[in-house]
Amino acid sequence: MIIAVVEFELENPVSLAEATLMFEGSAPKYKEMAGLVRKHYIRSGDGRRVGGIYVWKVRAAADAVYDGEWSAFVTQKYGSPPIIRFYENPVVVENG
Repeated sequence: MIIAVVEFELENPVSLAEATLMFEGSAPKYKEMAGLVRKHYIRSGDGRRVGGIYVWKVRAAADAVYDGEWSAFVTQKYGSPPIIRFYENPVVVENG
């Protein structure tokens, strides 16, 4: 599996409540997305950075989503270009 950590720097910080509303609005478009196993929305403690941690089956599935059109859309939405870091995920530990 592949982990993609996607972050955006915000011009103005958002509260946890604001971030929750924003994320709930975009969450449905990730349902049933090809190759996506899971997405976790994230917000820094100071509210100046938001983003997501995506678990992908393969890198090609992620690359198909993170294209120029997607980058332009999220840059306009958040006011800064996304920073994407990819990691291989060789082992998973699940509790519960």
